[in-house]
Amino acid sequence: MTLQRKYAHDEVDAVIVGAGAAGGVLAKDLSEAGMRVVVLEAGPFRDPQHDFASDELAMKSLGWEDTRLVDGADPLKMGHNNSGRGVGGGTTHFTGVFVRFHDSDFRSRTLDGVGEDWPIGYADLEPYYAKIEKEIAVSGPKHFPWGNYNGPYPYPEREPLSPNAYMFMNGCDKLGIRSVVAPLAILSAPFEGRPPCINRGFCNQGCMPNAKFSTLIVHIPKAIAAGAEVLADCMVTRVQMNDAGRATGVEFIHNGQTYVQKARIVIVSAYAVETPRLLLNSATSQFPDGLANRSGWVGKAIMTHSSQDVYAKFEQEIRLYKGTPVLATTQDFYETDKNNDFVRGYSLHAHGARPVGFANGISQSEQGPVWGQRLRGTILDYNLYGRVTMVGEVLPSESNRVTLAAEKDQYGLPRAHVSFSYGDNDRKLIDHAVGTMSSILRAAGGTVEYVVPDTAHLMGGCRMGSDPEASVANSYGQTHDIPNLFVCDASLFVTSGAGNPTNTVMALATRTAEFIRQGAKRLEL
Repeated sequence: MTLQRKYAHDEVDAVIVGAGAAGGVLAKDLSEAGMRVVVLEAGPFRDPQHDFASDELAMKSLGWEDTRLVDGADPLKMGHNNSGRGVGGGTTHFTGVFVRFHDSDFRSRTLDGVGEDWPIGYADLEPYYAKIEKEIAVSGPKHFPWGNYNGPYPYPEREPLSPNAYMFMNGCDKLGIRSVVAPLAILSAPFEGRPPCINRGFCNQGCMPNAKFSTLIVHIPKAIAAGAEVLADCMVTRVQMNDAGRATGVEFIHNGQTYVQKARIVIVSAYAVETPRLLLNSATSQFPDGLANRSGWVGKAIMTHSSQDVYAKFEQEIRLYKGTPVLATTQDFYETDKNNDFVRGYSLHAHGARPVGFANGISQSEQGPVWGQRLRGTILDYNLYGRVTMVGEVLPSESNRVTLAAEKDQYGLPRAHVSFSYGDNDRKLIDHAVGTMSSILRAAGGTVEYVVPDTAHLMGGCRMGSDPEASVANSYGQTHDIPNLFVCDASLFVTSGAGNPTNTVMALATRTAEFIRQGAKRLEL
């Protein structure tokens, strides 16, 4: 079947690779500014009412399930827990936690002697955080006691909370730990024709009622209304270049046929694995090591968040399936504490779990494999378990990286090879967080039974910086080597912070869109 095209024979103003958190924002902002925009997405264009289901196994398809080769001392689990596939990207299946980074996240080298400083600070992103939060009506607590922004949020905090959230807040209170209702990209009241959350609890499987934000239902429809062309099931295989060293467009495959989209500006927003993979695979004789890779940093310094889960059994029912997965949080351990044997910190969330996720998690606990009668007995007591999870900062390391494997995928592209190992600081931070989570659960009356190693959120791989010899792009995502080639997604992150990254990804995207709109002519983009 031939792809029906709007701009098939035109050179558009911008082609965007990826329709996730960043790509959706860019598409909306640029198309509403009158630019001709094409968005290419490898996965399908879903309809939440027909294509989402309250089914843990079926909705794994929302994640990027293509094979990626992993190694290192701590190989990453790939797929649903970190990457999205389809229009909306990871926003279709994230928990909706919507926090800002702190000022310290941008200055870890200066403050703590680790990582690198970002070329921007919190103040540079503050107006874009505010714009995005208003645009999607983030709900949040009356007062958020950490970081630079303490509220108020556009919409009031969610209520009622889940039993797991109340348990967590009770445990925190007994230990003198501050906790609040989590800021969420989930509606607490009607907004733009979308209903408030009714606590179905299947946020990670796609929100059928559309109470939870995703670019699939917010930014992409507005981009299309403003004239953007959004093409689903189109795998971009190469960025095209001319002899002058400028990007001219992209090649992509749809239903086995190869197409070309010409563009004045190419923006890669394909996430922390696929963005470096595409740049490396687009190597030319002029750029033999991959595009935008004069510094050698494309694919390097990828980061995840350590995301260990601690489960405790209670005498009373908790029912982890009830309510939005994350409804309570603390950032009391976010900043460096000189009394610890590590630097930087972590957030803690009361985090629900559906039955399949619960069973899969505990079966891989640090206490050893759980199977047979023990696994069955634990599952029968599922309703009695509570859970706390961490979002731990992982320091950047040059050896944690994405490269191209020799093995090819169905498109003929080299598969991504992802190598990852925790550093000593990362491990000490995890141990401290697991101890804190265990203390909270015990204070709430639980008996800790399982600690499950996990990771979430991929960042880095095309880090921003002021020095072209030590970074891939400037703070707007404009690559140092190719002025009309941009990177705009979590791969730009210099450090990982200790909070969920989606708000920062979208703030960076709207800042980049403003830069492109205002500077296209002056910069000869």
